[in-house]
Amino acid sequence: MSESFQLRVYSYLDRMQPQFAAFVGTITQGDLPTKGMAAMYIEVAPGNEVFRLVDIAVKNTEARPGAQIVEREFGMFEIHSHSQSEVLEAGRIVLDRLQLREDERIKPFIASVQVITNVDPYQAQLINRFRRGSMLVPGETMLVLECAPAAYINFAANEAEKGASVRLIHISALGRFGRMWLAGSESEILQARDAAVNALEALSGVESR
Repeated sequence: MSESFQLRVYSYLDRMQPQFAAFVGTITQGDLPTKGMAAMYIEVAPGNEVFRLVDIAVKNTEARPGAQIVEREFGMFEIHSHSQSEVLEAGRIVLDRLQLREDERIKPFIASVQVITNVDPYQAQLINRFRRGSMLVPGETMLVLECAPAAYINFAANEAEKGASVRLIHISALGRFGRMWLAGSESEILQARDAAVNALEALSGVESR
């Protein structure tokens, strides 16, 4: 690959959680995932590379594309299947074509973590205007987590849902930073925060800020 190419995100989700899968279904323009499916998120720069990578992934496996997005700087795509082995094979094929290893991806870093207790009714109304997931109820505790590269936020949200009984309010996974909003009791939000942070920090990769 050229020196300007970046494998920004290579993120495997072994089992999509119910709320996460439902949220993805509200925003995707491709094949709809369902809970329990495995998924792979890959983000690259320059963005136009995603068209070639999606093509080889779906031609050589039974994985199906849910998203294929190119924005100003980066491109991202998602593939999923009921078979974990098919998703892993699709990822392997992409890496082989790029002549890269998984650990040559960019390691995620957490830009900010905010826990907001006893959310004010006006704050809740503002957030509910743009959310695509559950409603934020006044008085609840809210978690806002921001990380880069952006597509890693999907992995963080899925792991947070695994780790605690919280509600997914919204995920934004495009651009330079990814963000997620979760709501629940204070104890559950703290548990979800720890699950998301630990999952992101455990991923290998190349440091880049």
